[in-house]
Amino acid sequence: MDYKDLRDWLQIVSDLGELKTVKGADWNLEIGPIQEVNHKENFRKGRVVPALLFDEIKGYPPGYRVLTNSLSSVTRLGLALNLDLNKAKGQLGLIDAARKKLSSVVPIPSKYVQTGPIMENIDEGKKVDLTKFPVPFWHEDDGGRYIGTGSLSITRDPEEGWVNLGTYRVMMHDEKTAGFYVSPGKHGYIHREKYFAAGKPCPVSVVIGSDPLLLAISGKEIDYGVSEYDYSGGIKGSPIELIEGLNGLPFPARAEIVIEGESIPGEVKEEGPFGEWTGYYGSSVRKEPIIRIKRVLYRNDPIILGAPPCKPPNMNSVVSCLLRSAMIWNELERNSVPDIRGVCCHEAGGHRLMVVVAIKQRYTGHARQAAIAASQCHSAAYLGRFIVVVDDDIDLTDLNDVVWAMCTRCDPEYDIDIVRRCWSGPLDPIIPNERRGFSSRAIVDACKPYERFKSFPKVAQVSETMRTSVLNKWSRLFTDETGKPQP
Repeated sequence: MDYKDLRDWLQIVSDLGELKTVKGADWNLEIGPIQEVNHKENFRKGRVVPALLFDEIKGYPPGYRVLTNSLSSVTRLGLALNLDLNKAKGQLGLIDAARKKLSSVVPIPSKYVQTGPIMENIDEGKKVDLTKFPVPFWHEDDGGRYIGTGSLSITRDPEEGWVNLGTYRVMMHDEKTAGFYVSPGKHGYIHREKYFAAGKPCPVSVVIGSDPLLLAISGKEIDYGVSEYDYSGGIKGSPIELIEGLNGLPFPARAEIVIEGESIPGEVKEEGPFGEWTGYYGSSVRKEPIIRIKRVLYRNDPIILGAPPCKPPNMNSVVSCLLRSAMIWNELERNSVPDIRGVCCHEAGGHRLMVVVAIKQRYTGHARQAAIAASQCHSAAYLGRFIVVVDDDIDLTDLNDVVWAMCTRCDPEYDIDIVRRCWSGPLDPIIPNERRGFSSRAIVDACKPYERFKSFPKVAQVSETMRTSVLNKWSRLFTDETGKPQP
C-alpha cells in the first residue's frame, strides 16, 4: 500500500486494527513505561504489539502527540519496507524476503521541492523552544528528556558532499540546545570529526518525526557514500521529497518536526545516562558535543516519533534483527561464501550481540570462513559478540535448536576461536572504560565436523514423513477447541 508520510502510514495502520490511542498520559515516566510494557507483555503472550499514539499529554495542548512501538509488528514493518508478506513463511522466510528486497534496491535520487507540510510552522531565533513539544522522560534512570530516539540526525561529508542519516540519541538540554551523541566510527561521527579537524562548525539537522521507512533504514549499515534518502527511495520505488534547509542540509518535506543548527568544536555539555539497546546504562555521563539550534519547523499537531531502546525484546530489536540478518546474509553472498542457508540476529542479543549463520557444508574450513566473514562484514562489525555457525538441519531462528547444536556439535577446545581488538563503542557494558572502543568476538563452530559429516551420529527424531503422517491422522490432538492448530 502506498503512503506519503507518517500520517498516511498511521491511517493504514489504524485501518488494519494495529493502532491504539492513549489519552492523558504524563510525559514524565508514563509514556516510556507504558510503551515498554505494551511491547513486552504482548510479545510474551504471542500477540500483535500495537502501535501507541499518545495524545492529550499532561501539560501540553491536544494534538501534540508521541508515537511509539511503530514498527513492533511484522505487518507494520512489511508495510514500511514495501514487502510482499504473502510469500514469507515464518521468521526465516521473512528474513529471506527482506534480503531479496534489499539485494535488488537501486537507489533513486531524491527530489527537491520548494515547500511542504513541514513549513506550516517555523520558529527562529528567540522563538526556538524545544520544551513546547511533549518530549518524554523515557526511563527511570535517564539523565534527562530525549527528543531524539526514533529521529534522523542529518550530516553532510564536507569533503565528498554526500548526505547521511543516522539514528543517534538526542538529549534535550534546554530550549535551544540538544545533545549530539554519536558512537565512534559511525558515518555521522566521521562527518563531524572532519569539520572539527578543520576548525569549522558542523551543520546538523534532526528530523523528529518521519516516514517509518527512514527510521528503519537510518539505523542500518548502508554502504559508505550512499544517502539513506536515496536508498529509501529505491525501496519505495519513488524519490523522497526534500527541502533544502537553512544550514544547507535537506529534510523531508512531509516530516513532523525538524530542528536545524550546528555543532561547534569544543562546545560540549554533559550527556546521559540513557537506557540503551544493550539493556544497560552502558555509557554513563560524559561531555558530548551539542547542537546550537537556529530554527525549528513543525506541522500543525506535530508527532514525535519515539523509539526508545531498553532491555530486549523491544521495537528496535524487531526492526534491527530482521534488517541486519538480511544485510549480513547478502554481504556473505557478495563475499563469495557459498551455500548460506540463512542468517538470524537474535533479539536476546539486542540484534548485534548474537548472530547465527546456517550453511550447507561443502569443504573443510567452510564453517570458519562463514563465521569470520560474518563477524567482520560491514553490517555486523560494530559491537558484536558471538557468531555461531550451524548446519542447515538446524532451525537457526530457534534458540533451543541453536543451543542444542552448540552443546552437541561443538568441542570447545577445537571449535571456539576468539577474534580480538574488533570495533566496539561506548555502549558496551562488559568492556571497562579504559578499553572501550575495542572488543572481542567468539567464533563458535557448531557444525558437524566436516571430516566426520557422513559418520556423525544420526539425530534421534521423527522423520518429516512420519511427522506429516501423525499430524494428518491425529490432528484432533494438535488443535484447540476452535479447531485451530495449537502453537
